Amino acid sequence: MKNINKTYGLLATLILLVSSCADFVDPVIPYKDFDTGGYLRTIDRTSDSFNFFDLPNSNFALILESVDANDGRDLVSVEVRVRHRRLIPDVGLEYLPELGVEDRLVLTLTESDFAANSESRFTRATFSIPAMDAIEAVGLSEDDIEQGDVFEFRLVLKDKKDRIFSDHNRSSDVAGGNFYDSPFFYNVTVVCPSDLDGTFSYVTTGISAGPGGNAGACGGTVSGEITLTQTSPAQYSLSDASFGVFGCAWGDTPPAGSLRLTDACGFLQFAGTDKYGDPYTITIVSNDGASLTFNWSNAYGDGGTTTLTSDDEDFVFPDNLRTS
Repeated sequence: MKNINKTYGLLATLILLVSSCADFVDPVIPYKDFDTGGYLRTIDRTSDSFNFFDLPNSNFALILESVDANDGRDLVSVEVRVRHRRLIPDVGLEYLPELGVEDRLVLTLTESDFAANSESRFTRATFSIPAMDAIEAVGLSEDDIEQGDVFEFRLVLKDKKDRIFSDHNRSSDVAGGNFYDSPFFYNVTVVCPSDLDGTFSYVTTGISAGPGGNAGACGGTVSGEITLTQTSPAQYSLSDASFGVFGCAWGDTPPAGSLRLTDACGFLQFAGTDKYGDPYTITIVSNDGASLTFNWSNAYGDGGTTTLTSDDEDFVFPDNLRTS
């Protein structure tokens, strides 16, 4: 009986080994007969925004890699097409040309624009489209452009098999995967660059304090340093948005909370609230480039007149700053 069991055990072991080995055998699938496509890997987004203050010198620029079964050499052409988009408050998105109408051709790359490179076996191309070309392509002028406008650029790849690849027929993995990074679609926003981050010396006078505070403890003037830290392209956190008043009038730590200073194309205002839930207002008094003076207050009654001076001698407050 033991011998029979051993025989069955040996047979079972052999079956298991054969099954295990079978896992390493390539299945009989005709890979060579599969139809493969192509895509455009984004190697570098050299420039993907337009400067509202300098549209004539702004551009949309990419470095692209053509990927296909023939190392990118099946590419015939790449059309770069554009559409303008604007968000209208209380209305919605407005497109030019309208959705349903073909977007406008602004540039065509050909096979000759793609060349071998030292970093991969595929071919690469670099292109740059001036903002003014995109604006003209959609039928607008420089004066028509507003901060926050978006230009939608769409790539259309044609290969030697007369196939078309674009954002309409690519998968989500191809579009956003780290390996592929081939969206065929790029949003280029008209932005107002802001550069107010840094460390500043402050002097605050005309100090007021809300109920329970002691403005007199500030002695009429309080001074110190604050840091503005850029948290988004046009928004800054402040190390002390009370510019010393919370410390001297309340013996309290800085306002903190979600309070931010925003710079929307030169228009300064406070957004969010401090740790007590109070919003803040700001009104510019003067700006000579070296120093910025403004009145500020919060909903509780704290406030003052503060002058900021940068610790960087090369820093200049932009002359377009305003609060009304």
